Amino acid sequence: MADTRAGAASGGPARVAGWLQRHLPKIVVAPSVIAALVFFYGFIIWTAYISLTGSRMLPDYELIGFQNYQDIWRLSRWNTAVWNLAIFGVLFIGVSMLVGCVLAVLLDQRIRAEGALRTIYLYPMAISYIVTGTAWRWLMDPEIGIEAAVRNLGWESFTFDWITNRDMAIYTIVIAAVWQASGFVMAMVLAALRGVDQEIIKAAWLDGASLPQIYRRIIIPSIRPVFLGAFVILMHLAIKTFDLIMAMTSGGPGTATSLPATFMYDMAFQRDRLDLAATSAVMMLVTVTAIIVPYLYSEIRAGRRD
Repeated sequence: MADTRAGAASGGPARVAGWLQRHLPKIVVAPSVIAALVFFYGFIIWTAYISLTGSRMLPDYELIGFQNYQDIWRLSRWNTAVWNLAIFGVLFIGVSMLVGCVLAVLLDQRIRAEGALRTIYLYPMAISYIVTGTAWRWLMDPEIGIEAAVRNLGWESFTFDWITNRDMAIYTIVIAAVWQASGFVMAMVLAALRGVDQEIIKAAWLDGASLPQIYRRIIIPSIRPVFLGAFVILMHLAIKTFDLIMAMTSGGPGTATSLPATFMYDMAFQRDRLDLAATSAVMMLVTVTAIIVPYLYSEIRAGRRD
């Protein structure tokens, strides 16, 4: 009897230890999962709900349907932001991909000081958009930037006032964004180039193929998924661009550099239109989802085939 009680007493802590060993990973991860559910998915649901209400400065939980989604397209400010996003997105993605690919191809030639050049090209990615925007705002400022420096050298008629020109201001944002993101594309493409089977390239050399032909017909098709991945990431960055705009132009002059993200901020914190801010946020989320979900689906299908 005493032995039975002793075994039961010792079995209790053993069972607790075994239970903890089995469930400890779940216990450790649970706070992060709960926080993500509440502060990420919970606020997404809350924002979507607010977009269906007539909220102004404070939330109003009385539903009015999809009226805000109709009203927002009647606002010239929103249409301007969408048009600016189209210009910015096309130029930002296209130029970043082109510059990144060119840099990757050049570095793939095993040139001297490759490590130093790779670090220099990647360095802008380590800088926040606030710092990038501030630096480029100074460079573009006609009073203290490039225009002033060139005029001090003797070219008195030189003009470079894009950042204050309504027709050209959006292109200054493109320049700053490309400067920061092209190194990221370079790193992705260079890693993919280094992963291409060298035996195939050597066989192409022996068959008399030129270097441009090897890149065009062998290397680039084999790293096509990398281009798609870079495109999706750059598109995501373009849609949610906010801090770079605020640091450089604050959406000005006028609404010349206003994007959906700055429109959302303006409606929420300056015009007391929480409903329209939530509506624009939901539309941005839907746009990003429409881009990312097909990409993830294609990646999952490719993984299953492999």
